Amino acid sequence: MWSVKNKMAEKLEGSVEAHVKQQTGQMPEADLFVLAGGDREDQERTGYSNYSYWHSTLQAFGKNRVAVFLVFVIAGILLFTFIQPLLPGQYDPNMVNNDPSGMQYRNVPPGSQFWFGTNSIGQDLWARIWAGTRNSLFIGFAVAGIEAFVGIVAGVLWGYVRKLDALFTEIYNVLDNIPQTIVLILISYILKPGVKTLIFAMCLTGWIQMARFIRNQVLMLRDREYNLASRCVGTPTRKVVVRNLLPYLVSVIMLRMALSIPGAIGSEVFVTYIGLGLPLNIPSLGNLINEGRALMMSATLRYQLLFPTIIVSVVTISFYIIGNAFSDAADPKNHV
Repeated sequence: MWSVKNKMAEKLEGSVEAHVKQQTGQMPEADLFVLAGGDREDQERTGYSNYSYWHSTLQAFGKNRVAVFLVFVIAGILLFTFIQPLLPGQYDPNMVNNDPSGMQYRNVPPGSQFWFGTNSIGQDLWARIWAGTRNSLFIGFAVAGIEAFVGIVAGVLWGYVRKLDALFTEIYNVLDNIPQTIVLILISYILKPGVKTLIFAMCLTGWIQMARFIRNQVLMLRDREYNLASRCVGTPTRKVVVRNLLPYLVSVIMLRMALSIPGAIGSEVFVTYIGLGLPLNIPSLGNLINEGRALMMSATLRYQLLFPTIIVSVVTISFYIIGNAFSDAADPKNHV
């Protein structure tokens, strides 16, 4: 420590002496400046940043152990819905099973032959629950994907193109004042019951909320300095939107998509509850819960409501936690 202070004092004294000599004309100006040494490779490494948005997002998301575990749970459930029909000893979800005497296996409790028991007409609930989970998840992912695509495109146009603001505002005011429940009931009543009908009914007005969120975010980011600079140098609008705006919108988009999946499953359960959902030959969690609801007061038959309810609860809670965790991780403000 003492040597460092001595060196600093010597340099200071030398600088003062050099200044005095320069002022009195005893030292030329060229001797006042000394080139500092440096390594060009070190300078390049100092000026380089290896920041990656998606790497930082996944790194931040990976710190949430509960969310990561639930991702594997959802992935396992989704994968098993496709593997289950290929396993040996599986029953067809729509097949009515009979005993050796020709009688139906009606309301058989869970056991070694029927793991989740059977329903009132002898269908295997194990096969029907996994087939219904596959169909319900397909509806949920399809609705979330369509709503995200339409909502992002409409929201970016709504917020970025000033001339379209009045048009989209009127569309929003009309569609937002129509209850989605009424739309689901009318579309399901008019069109033929099926998966496509439910997806169409849910997406008809569901995208408007996503578009509004995107529009509000775009309005806050549209006129910031870096976007103005990009437009001044002639950057195409598409690149400004993709590179400057969308990274800040990923958190909102992922959260809305994650919540749309259990929301779509809940809407399917509701429509089935009022008798306008999928036909019985297309298993779904809504059909299974609706059938089990009628047997809820019978203690020996409550398993028909318990198993599909557990699946719906796990899926709903998992997507809610995953969506919030990924939304926080995708926010650039949380990146270091």
